[in-house]
Amino acid sequence: MSENRSASTDPEELARFARLGDQWWDLKGPQAALHKLNPVRIGYLRNLLCAHFPDGDKPRRRNSEKPLAGLKIVDCGCGGGLLAEPLAKLGATVTAIDPADENINVARRHAELGGLDIDYRPVTVESLAAAGEIYDVVLGMEVLEHVADVGSFLAAAASLVRPGGLFVGATLNRTLKSYALAIVGAEYLLRWVEPGTHDWNKFLTPSEIVRPLVKAGLQEIDRSGMVYNPLLDDWRLSGDTDVNYLIALERPV
Repeated sequence: MSENRSASTDPEELARFARLGDQWWDLKGPQAALHKLNPVRIGYLRNLLCAHFPDGDKPRRRNSEKPLAGLKIVDCGCGGGLLAEPLAKLGATVTAIDPADENINVARRHAELGGLDIDYRPVTVESLAAAGEIYDVVLGMEVLEHVADVGSFLAAAASLVRPGGLFVGATLNRTLKSYALAIVGAEYLLRWVEPGTHDWNKFLTPSEIVRPLVKAGLQEIDRSGMVYNPLLDDWRLSGDTDVNYLIALERPV
C-alpha cells in the first residue's frame, strides 16, 4: 500500500477536501467556519502544551513570542495547513501530513509565501508509525470524523507519542444535539460547509476515542468543549462537549 493510502483513508473524503485547492485559505470560502474555530484551537493547544512541557527546568511562558520552541509536533490530516502554520509561528518544529497530494501542495505554497519552514508530507499516519517516528505532540484535529478506520488511525497516532508526550484530538460528538446543530444547522440552514461534508454516523463519542488510546498505553488528562456564540459570531471553550470537543491524552513516562 502506498504512503498516502492506508486503512484509515477514505477515497470520497480525500476527493472532497482535495477539491478545495487554494480555497483552504479563503476566509469567506468553504473553510470559513474552520477559520473562525482556529483561534480557539490554537489558544487551547498553546496553554495545554505550555502547562505540560517545561522549557528546560522552567515553565514555558504562554505570552512569550515562541512559547512552543523546542517541541516536535505532527499534525495528522493537516489539510491546507490552517493549524500547522500558527503552531510553527509559535516556535514549534512542525511536521504536517495529509494523504491528499493536492492539500499538501496548497499547504506548501502558502507556507513558502509566509517564509515558514514546515515539513509537509503527502503520507498517512500509518506510514509514519511504520517508519518508527516519535513526536512530543501528535494532533488529530477535525480529522477523526473523516477517516475510514478510526481504530487504525488512533493506534498509529498513539505509537508516535513519546513517553511524556501528548495526543490531542478535536472532533464532533455523536449526540442528538450535534445532529441538530452540526448537520441540520451548520450544513443545511447556515451553509457553513457544503451539505454532506459530515456524516453524523462517523461522529465519535469521547469514550470511542479514549478506549483505543488507553489500550495503546495513553491516559486522558483533559477534555474540553467548544461552543459557538451566534451573538458574538465566535467560538469559545466550554464544559459542554455535546457537539465539538477537544481531548488530550498523555503517554506516561
